[in-house]
Amino acid sequence: MKDILTAPFMTEVRKLLQNMYRLGWDERNGGNLSYILKEEELTPYLDVNNVIRKIPTNFDAAPLAGRYFIVTGTGKYFKNVYDDPENNLGIMRVSADGSEVELLWGYADGGRPTSELPAHFRSHISRLSVDPEHRVVLHTHCTNVIAMTFVHSLDEREFTRTLWQMCTECMVVFPDGVGVLPWMLCGNDEIGIATAEKMKEFRLCVWGMHGIFGTGRSLDEAFGLVETVEKAAEVYVKIMNKPILQTITDEQLWILADAFGVTPRGCRRNAPAIQRFPAQIQTAKRQANNPSLLFILTDFRPGCNGTFPSGLPGAKRRPFPPQRGEKGRRTGK
Repeated sequence: MKDILTAPFMTEVRKLLQNMYRLGWDERNGGNLSYILKEEELTPYLDVNNVIRKIPTNFDAAPLAGRYFIVTGTGKYFKNVYDDPENNLGIMRVSADGSEVELLWGYADGGRPTSELPAHFRSHISRLSVDPEHRVVLHTHCTNVIAMTFVHSLDEREFTRTLWQMCTECMVVFPDGVGVLPWMLCGNDEIGIATAEKMKEFRLCVWGMHGIFGTGRSLDEAFGLVETVEKAAEVYVKIMNKPILQTITDEQLWILADAFGVTPRGCRRNAPAIQRFPAQIQTAKRQANNPSLLFILTDFRPGCNGTFPSGLPGAKRRPFPPQRGEKGRRTGK
């Protein structure tokens, strides 16, 4: 057998967790990761028939039966993983009935998987139901995303649009938007179930005042998604108390979507708002007492008059009177 510490997946996990700690996202024992491994990735390095011990899942993981995972340990510090992976990580297989995991390597000091394992497994099940290529669930305490949840509406439509407007690449990286949950007690079934429901629609879920659950087909994809959302949140936190002189408009978001061939979740295309409602926009600018407000703030529920949800810092949503011949059209809630 080859040395498992030289396995590509092991090197990748160790470097990723070291990087996340260095970024300041995973203080102390904060954060956890689970990564689906393929048997052919393991067999050159590990005897998959040698079960060290069995650990109850306290959750019906039957839909994941037979799958292999590498998982961070409970109470473990990301900063220690690179130098001591055998104590801080574990490789396991979900048993045939889903009631336990079979430890094949790791947790050498008698440790166990992260306490968020049921939440991870629930999210894996949800993501696999919509994307068979899914492999990664990553939980981290991104500083600026946490800060943003204190000062921004937690309406996920508004939260998503604000993130989209913070830097050009956001629309391209997560056109599906982000799910958002209010503050909930961590480490229990309630937050795991709620997150798994979000994961049926989103690849990333923000936990209010706590952090992020991000997913992907690879470690790079999951980390790239998380760091893009965190960068957007950082920009928001830096500008939220400053006058907004210009922004990425709805029409420009559509230009981005067309150029990169993505479909913004929950949005419908209309003619540019500035062309359709020039008088109303000028009125809204005066009402909002924000002369730099250069875009129409809209709701993006199907059937509504606009395209994207509102949420830019300092902006106030105002209903617009219907144009002649257009009954009951308005923006906002």
